[in-house]
Amino acid sequence: MDGPPWYAEEHERERWCRLLRGYGIDADARDLRLPRPDAPSPAPGAVVLHPGAGAPARCWPVERYAVVAEALRARGRRVVVTGGADEADLVARLAKRAGLPDTDVFGGGLPYGRLSALVADARAVVSGDTGIAHLAVAHATPSVTLFGPVPPSRWGPPPDPRHRALWHPGPDGDPHGRRTDPALLRITPDAVLDACDALDALDTPDAPDAPEEGP
Repeated sequence: MDGPPWYAEEHERERWCRLLRGYGIDADARDLRLPRPDAPSPAPGAVVLHPGAGAPARCWPVERYAVVAEALRARGRRVVVTGGADEADLVARLAKRAGLPDTDVFGGGLPYGRLSALVADARAVVSGDTGIAHLAVAHATPSVTLFGPVPPSRWGPPPDPRHRALWHPGPDGDPHGRRTDPALLRITPDAVLDACDALDALDTPDAPDAPEEGP
């Protein structure tokens, strides 16, 4: 079967848009925005932590998310935690370690409309390489995304100071692996907090541009 050529290092966003264009369907890889949801946010202005992902290889340790949550709360930020339908236990462990009240725990899978509203009105989203990171980009919500087995050059956000991609360069890992990828483990809570500080600094003049890939 004939089809478009395959470029292994191409960003997935470009790949799929190129596929559509090959069939005469207009697709702009730069047009990432979604309309704002009609539903109100259940936690406007909160920092959203999302510890889960499609596979353990892309899950940063819960203990480190808890350190980030505690530090952000000490700075006066409201922190909420989210998770998919099969991640209730993961979310509960993070909430317990971080001392979050039940009102700030959204485990077990929010309906899409409420999750979209939560992300759209969040102060920031901190997560691994998973769907909620893309939703943050689509709503222009500041984000910190932690990469391990796959580089942000293939799955990360577009270059934008509102979106920080943390990654330690190295050989590709298995994004579907059953253990946290070693590159992801090299990211420290301090690095995540520094990235959050950089997002806060965007409210001030002369804020630095975001790197295309993380430290």
